[in-house]
Amino acid sequence: MSPKTLAISLVLLITSQTLFSQEQPEAVTPEELEEVILTATRTKRQLSSLPLPATLISQKTIKQSGSLRLQEILNEQTGIITIADESGFEGVQIQGISSDYILILIDGVPLVGRSAGNFDLSRLTVGNIKQIEVVKGPSSSLYGSEALGGVINIITEKPPSEQLDGDVTYRIGSNTTQDVQASIKQGFEKLRYALFANRNSSNGYDLTPENEGQTVNPFVNYTVNGRVYYDFSDKLSLFGSARLYDQEQEAGLTVDNVRYEGDTDEREYNTHLKLDQKFDSPLTTTYELYYTNYQARELLQDPISAGVLSDNDFNQKLWRPEVRGNYAFAKAGSLTTGIGLQYDQLDRTFFDETVRFNSQYIYAQYDTTPLDKLNVIAGLRYDNHSEYSNQLSPKIALRYEATDAIAIKGSVGYGFKAPDFRQLYFDFTNAAVGYTVLGYNVALSKLQELQDQDQILDVLISQDDLSQPLAAESSVGYNLGVTYKKGKWNAELNGFRNDFKNLIDTRIIARKQNGQNVFSYANFDKVFTTGFELNATYTFSKDLRLSAGYQLLYAYNNANREAVRDGQVFARDPATNQTVVIEEQDHFGLINRSRHNANAKLFYNIPSLDIAMNARLLYRSKYAQFDTNGNNLIDRYDTSFVDGYLTTNVAASKTFYNDFTLQVGANNLFDYKDSNIPTLPGIQGYASLNYQF
Repeated sequence: MSPKTLAISLVLLITSQTLFSQEQPEAVTPEELEEVILTATRTKRQLSSLPLPATLISQKTIKQSGSLRLQEILNEQTGIITIADESGFEGVQIQGISSDYILILIDGVPLVGRSAGNFDLSRLTVGNIKQIEVVKGPSSSLYGSEALGGVINIITEKPPSEQLDGDVTYRIGSNTTQDVQASIKQGFEKLRYALFANRNSSNGYDLTPENEGQTVNPFVNYTVNGRVYYDFSDKLSLFGSARLYDQEQEAGLTVDNVRYEGDTDEREYNTHLKLDQKFDSPLTTTYELYYTNYQARELLQDPISAGVLSDNDFNQKLWRPEVRGNYAFAKAGSLTTGIGLQYDQLDRTFFDETVRFNSQYIYAQYDTTPLDKLNVIAGLRYDNHSEYSNQLSPKIALRYEATDAIAIKGSVGYGFKAPDFRQLYFDFTNAAVGYTVLGYNVALSKLQELQDQDQILDVLISQDDLSQPLAAESSVGYNLGVTYKKGKWNAELNGFRNDFKNLIDTRIIARKQNGQNVFSYANFDKVFTTGFELNATYTFSKDLRLSAGYQLLYAYNNANREAVRDGQVFARDPATNQTVVIEEQDHFGLINRSRHNANAKLFYNIPSLDIAMNARLLYRSKYAQFDTNGNNLIDRYDTSFVDGYLTTNVAASKTFYNDFTLQVGANNLFDYKDSNIPTLPGIQGYASLNYQF
């Protein structure tokens, strides 16, 4: 029996039991528990009261969807798209802003390890997550660099009681994907602890069998996390966490009819200590110390001649102490302040030496309600960095309750992203093709070395072009929305606009004798993304809920747009083989951006039978992966477009004897495939069994 047939049969089996055995649910809407979010303000706030665009994904939603890794559940949210880079890593896009500019946190502290810009979301299992918080738009006023486009914060679960609690889950699915996880939680009078372990593996898959090698190679990874909570008193508490992630994956590449094979190893450590203190006055303080280390190595060699094609190492470390406090004024709001420093170090194969960054920062945020129905949040952060000019990041957000059911909210914020290690210190020459990429800070000296070796035909830039520091990328983001919450309806409409400047991209600085180019980095692009998002949920009863979401997105490079308007951009029409002028209606925008994204989700519970079912439909309109006609923009004559597509994910679960839960489901139920989408390998059926104790 095929995986597709098995998945459909299991879902239909549970569904049929439901149809013939259920009682009609009572049309009673229970009181909703307000969802609390921490990331948007670094203080506890009800999600519905925030003046900022934010999304909260609960543990219950994660479990119902059957998601294993972070990218799976994020991809089902309105306005959030996962995009694979050239390495196959899946990063996240928010409001049309790419993964490079989205900060990823775990329990409020940053994760590192972006070898090519994208943060690989598959590194993060969702098995021990309490909730996922997503703040959309510039958030540098609180979080500094990399929060230019938004923040994703993964909140782990705190033991809820003193009772020993735990669970074990085994899941098997298509491509022999196996996931095993176990957790245990317990609390005492002052001490609570939580232990979590996960093993995830797959035999991989191949979307292009006519080519040698697989699209995704076999892999196995492990995640181990231990957390401790100790209350010295009702005014002083300690949190400690240690996490290890380790993955091994087979690798292979064919170059000039020679097959190179090897493996890629990844390892990540996180250690986090946090001390929370309350005073007799309305003052609370937090003292935090954090360390993380991400290591990766790729080795590819000819198994016959032992010739090495690639032997690359990546070793990044980050230390960050921070102290922050919150003071609640009597009837006058609250003030949150913080001060800290960050030390970042990277040792990489394509660097001459270990590179180090250090920065110091201070921030303040005032949250006040000057009128009964008006909430105002104003924030400001100052960053002093060793490698780029200092940054001042302001933000202001307002929310006004027009009626009991309708609220209007808006925000304006500044975001920035510092030049990364790669953009400043890279020194890479492709052995097979012969081109060279140089980081901005080493470009002059490395270019001189190439000239001394008589490898340079001509230099296209002057020394002054590389004498000024590479500026940080920056953006100003605007959000304006309205929320409606009454009875069974909960809806939100949010319009957004993000204007970027000083975006960093490659440029040719010299030509080599071999006909190839020397590239470096420069500030030049001005880009904007704009559109709106609509989310709506209708709760028929406590056991039946329907939600839907839609995003309209326009994303353009301003310089390209002006060139098109001036009739300065041309392309060859493949149908007529004639050169044509690109018109405004032919200009599509930035790569990997879909004009339309939509989702619809139906969740249905049958308490009398301990059954839960859901179906999630995800639509993405066409997008282009790269420029194919050499005019440096995406137009309708490019041939890299991926057609729009719809995927359907379903899951159903049944609880037996109170402690056992069987879940079956299928992602991409109707087996959609496209060789241009390596992360979509057809239908993925699965079955899992969970035991709680």
